[in-house]
Amino acid sequence: MLKLKTWARAVRAPFLLLSLVLVPVGVAAAWWEAGVFSLARSLWTLAGLVLAHISVNLLNEYSDYRTGIDLRTVKTPFSGGSGVLPAGFLQPAAVYRLALAALLGAFAIGLYLAILSGPLLLILIFAGGAMIYFYTTHLARWGAGELVAGLGLGSLPVMGAYFVQSGSFSLASVVAGLAPGFLTSNLLLLNEFPDAEADRRGGRAHLVILLGKRRAAYIYVTLLCATYLSIIGSAASAIAPRWCLLGLLSLPLAWRAGHIALQQQDDLSGLIPALAANVQTILGTDLLLALGYFLGGALG
Repeated sequence: MLKLKTWARAVRAPFLLLSLVLVPVGVAAAWWEAGVFSLARSLWTLAGLVLAHISVNLLNEYSDYRTGIDLRTVKTPFSGGSGVLPAGFLQPAAVYRLALAALLGAFAIGLYLAILSGPLLLILIFAGGAMIYFYTTHLARWGAGELVAGLGLGSLPVMGAYFVQSGSFSLASVVAGLAPGFLTSNLLLLNEFPDAEADRRGGRAHLVILLGKRRAAYIYVTLLCATYLSIIGSAASAIAPRWCLLGLLSLPLAWRAGHIALQQQDDLSGLIPALAANVQTILGTDLLLALGYFLGGALG
């Protein structure tokens, strides 16, 4: 049990909730627009995304330990890594092996789903696999981390879940992934504030390092605005059902996160409530969007 808890820390099990809310958005969007739903395909998609998410978390743990980032970060409930490798609870080689095993498992599931739904899914599979494997070693060092996170654990999983159900892409599938993409980019962006100095010394180059905390905080708020404008715009143009306006119910949480980020970006203890509100905003909005699409499919 102790070993299991240690591995759960290493894979950052609470963060896997993000994968659990992304797939329903794409599945529900396909049901609303195309009138299709397969529980089996939904579960396989969910399993594949969770394995991919585990892989990227473990590769991040391994890389941050090897570069010394995890030895310098200030741990918070939302950032700073799990700490299992610096504490010696697991061997780095074992973490790396499990990361590759999870990635291969996700790839195998992806191939199976591509056989079922269509070869175009391979585009997302190979793109996602490349993002996962090269994220910590290259992409996060090239200033592309936030964009890659928003695509790899935001927009693309929603589009992929839609494709697995319907066998095609559409404008609606792209639009359904916009808000989740903005939100996941923001998840990474705000979590980078406490780690900025450790990340800089470890060779990373993200927006907080490149632009400074003040400007990065404004980008964070801009992405929050883009999230809700995309929800309003898609519902107003009938590219999404009006039920998706339920996503606006998370606005008070987003307002709190954005306000604190603008005021407390240099104060770690003051920023922690924003980190919490940010996670609640992301999970809550994605769940509300999934509900909106489901209600649109059921009630019109």
